[in-house]
Amino acid sequence: MVSLIAPLATQRPQQLPALVEPGPPMGAEELERYSRHALIPEIGLEGQRRLRNAKVLVIGAGGLGSPALLYLAAAGVGTLGIIDDDTVELSNLQRQVIHGVADIGRTKLESARDSIVAINPGVKVVLHQLRLDSSNALELFSGYDVILDGADNFSTRYLVNDAAAMLGKPYVWGSILRFDGQVSVFWDKFGPNYRDLYPEPPAPGTVPSCAEGGVFGMLCASIGAMMVTEAVKLITGIGQTLLGRLLIFDALSSRWREIRIARDPEAAPITELIDYDFFCGIVPPADPAHDAGLITVPQLATRLVNRERGAEDFVLVDVREPVEFEISRIPGSVLIPLAGIKDGSALAQIPRDVPLVLHCKSGGRSAQALASLQAAGYADVVHLEGGIDAWNRLDGR
Repeated sequence: MVSLIAPLATQRPQQLPALVEPGPPMGAEELERYSRHALIPEIGLEGQRRLRNAKVLVIGAGGLGSPALLYLAAAGVGTLGIIDDDTVELSNLQRQVIHGVADIGRTKLESARDSIVAINPGVKVVLHQLRLDSSNALELFSGYDVILDGADNFSTRYLVNDAAAMLGKPYVWGSILRFDGQVSVFWDKFGPNYRDLYPEPPAPGTVPSCAEGGVFGMLCASIGAMMVTEAVKLITGIGQTLLGRLLIFDALSSRWREIRIARDPEAAPITELIDYDFFCGIVPPADPAHDAGLITVPQLATRLVNRERGAEDFVLVDVREPVEFEISRIPGSVLIPLAGIKDGSALAQIPRDVPLVLHCKSGGRSAQALASLQAAGYADVVHLEGGIDAWNRLDGR
C-alpha cells in the first residue's frame, strides 16, 4: 500500500474549532461529579457543558470500544451511541473490560449499556443492534457529532471513513494487533482522511484479525484511552488533535512514535458509498471454480460420518496455530499450521493420494492454504466454508 507521509517540519499544528456548543448550566450534583475537569482552565465549566451536549457514536463494544465507552461515560458525554451485533463470549473478557462473567451470552450492547449506566446514570445510551453497512451508515452517522471507530476489519474502516467524509464529520480511528496499536483523527473537511494513509486495503489474508493473531489485552486500554482523549479535544476545541498525525505504540518497548499524514492532492473526492467487502477482496468472485473449492459444515459432517464407517477416506487438516487447536478442534482433524504449507516445509506431512479438507477459524487462512496446495500440485482439495466458527455454531457451542 502507498500512503502519503509528510515530513514533520512541513506541517504546522492546526487549531480546530470546538465541535459542540455548550449545553445549559449544570446542577450541584453535576458540578461535584465533574469538578476535576472544571478545575482545568482549558476545559472549565464551559468545556464540561460541551461534553454533556455532545453525541458520540462508538463502533463496536469490543476491545477498543470497551475502555472508550467507559471513559466517555465517566467524562460526561451526554449521549453515547453504540453499534454492535455480537454477543459476549468468554474469550472476550481478556480485554473487553466493559463486560463481565455474568454477561456471557448477552448482547454486547446490553452489557455495555448496563456498565455505562452504573458509572454515570446521566448518560443517554442509544443501542444500534445491527451490522454497519453502506445502506445505513449515512443515516446513523448524521445523528452524532463525532464517531469513534473501533472496528477490527478493513471494510468497516473504509466505510466509516467515506461516510464521515460525505457528511463532513470527524472520526477517531484506532487499531490494535498483538503488541502494536495505532490511533489518529480523520476529518476530510479540515485535513487528511483514512484513504490518505491507506489508499488501498491490504491483500486478503495478509493481515490477521485479533481472533487469528491475538492481542495484548492491556493495549486496548492504551489505545482506547487515546481515542477518548482525541474525542474530548474535538468536542471542546482544546489542544492539538491528531488530525494529520498517526501515533504508533509498541507495547513491548513502551515507545510511541509519530508519523505525519498529508492529504493527497490528486485524490478524487468521496461522493458515494460502495461495496466495501468487494473493495477489500472479502467477497470472492462468484464462479464455479470458487464454489468447487468449498465444502459446507453439513457436507463435512456427512463426510466425517462416512469416514468413520469406512465408506470414505480423506484427511481433515486444521491450518490454525497450535494454541487455537488446543482451545477448540473438529474431531478427527490434524494440525498443520498455514506457515508450513505456504513455505513448503510441511508438505511432506500432507499425503497426495487422498482427498484433503482444510479448515481454519473462519475461512481466510484455509483459502490461502488451498491456493498453496493447488500450486504445489495437490488436486483433490477443498476448504470449509466459515471454518471452525461455522462448525461450532451448527454444533450448538
